Amino acid sequence: MRISVKLGLWFFICIFIIETCSMIFLHRNIVHSLVSDELDSLLARGNSHRDVLEMAPDKTTLHHIGLMESQTDTEVVITNKIGEVIESSKPIDQGMENILKKKVDGIPRKGLILQSDWQKKKYISTVSPYDGGNESKGYVYMFKSKARIQHVISQLNHHFLFAALLILFFLLITIFFLSRALTKPLVSMKEATSRLSSGDFSVTLPATTKDELGELAKSIQTLANDLNYVKKERNEFLAIISHELRTPLTYIKGYADIGKRNTIDETERIHYLHIIHEEADHVSNLLKELFDLAKMDQNTFTISKEQMYLCPFLQTIYRRFLPVFTRKGIHLSFHCHEDLIAAIDPVRFQQVLFNLLDNALKYSNEQTTTEIMATQEKRNIIITIKDQGIGIPSDELPYIFDRLFRVDKSRSRLTGGFGLGLSIVKEIVEAHNGEIFVESQIGKGTCFKILLKEP
Repeated sequence: MRISVKLGLWFFICIFIIETCSMIFLHRNIVHSLVSDELDSLLARGNSHRDVLEMAPDKTTLHHIGLMESQTDTEVVITNKIGEVIESSKPIDQGMENILKKKVDGIPRKGLILQSDWQKKKYISTVSPYDGGNESKGYVYMFKSKARIQHVISQLNHHFLFAALLILFFLLITIFFLSRALTKPLVSMKEATSRLSSGDFSVTLPATTKDELGELAKSIQTLANDLNYVKKERNEFLAIISHELRTPLTYIKGYADIGKRNTIDETERIHYLHIIHEEADHVSNLLKELFDLAKMDQNTFTISKEQMYLCPFLQTIYRRFLPVFTRKGIHLSFHCHEDLIAAIDPVRFQQVLFNLLDNALKYSNEQTTTEIMATQEKRNIIITIKDQGIGIPSDELPYIFDRLFRVDKSRSRLTGGFGLGLSIVKEIVEAHNGEIFVESQIGKGTCFKILLKEP
């Protein structure tokens, strides 16, 4: 069963039950109010006749009251104090006789309702005592046939039935459009997820609402965009890796073919062997970085943390890089507090710092400064590598930790790596329960900050 049908059916059942209960409750209250109003009106009419009788307790008044009621939908019976009928607007039948036989002693001045059961009895009835002085005392009985009340209630029932059918009609129309409106985005999401499962990630779901459905559509759209991005990255990844492997292998094969010739001297042969060795190292380094990334993806990448003084560790790395920075004419400075202690894997963390310093060396010019700093803020340790190099464009900063991403797409193989280094750096830092941040400005340099959180 389609969700629109299920939703519409649930709405219909719930609202139908609510409407039915409301109609029954409203009908009963209206009928009760109607009968109560009739009884109050009947009692007020009897009290009015009583007042007239008390002012003029004679046969003319009695006859006038009886004649007046004979022209209405109510009946009047006037008795003396011992219950003898002295005036009636119509012949007394059995239903009226049964009411007249009831004891009426001690009736209050405002009158009394004698019979209110309009469903089982023929009449509803009230009685009002009158006292005209001397021997002119008695009771004014008012009667109203239930047939007249039932006629009014029957008309009321017809109105209720018409209103219920009208409400039901509009309810069905409302549920139809409401279920369509509510399920339309769900159907769109279902179609979008079907396309995603089949490998088509170019889906578009407009988030037109700000409710849960809008948030769900936004989440599916984000998932589609991410999958589309991953698909493109995978294709680019395969293309770049293919190129990175094919190029050195082409060099290796070409120079190996040249090296096999008998016409070249030994010096050239050694030169070609040296090139072959460099290209083999190039392939080996690429495969090593790919292997590291594969282990990270499979969660088999492990680190062995140990508590160690951070400054001597950084000092060792500083001394190792100082000669190459000095040779290029770049000043390398080092600042660290001696009492900093961190839980790190020295081998893996050395890989992080080597990568960041190597990038600073590649992209900085002569007469610039690169700084290595380690400070403590609250209980966290911050390691900063800051250079005065060429900088990174602001629109490319969010992607520098992506795999195979290069800021300079045309960078030659001789000036840079494979675009995997910073991705590995990020993975290693996060494996240490840390975070890495980058700030950069074109022409002013780049600053990497590693935040090591206190465990």
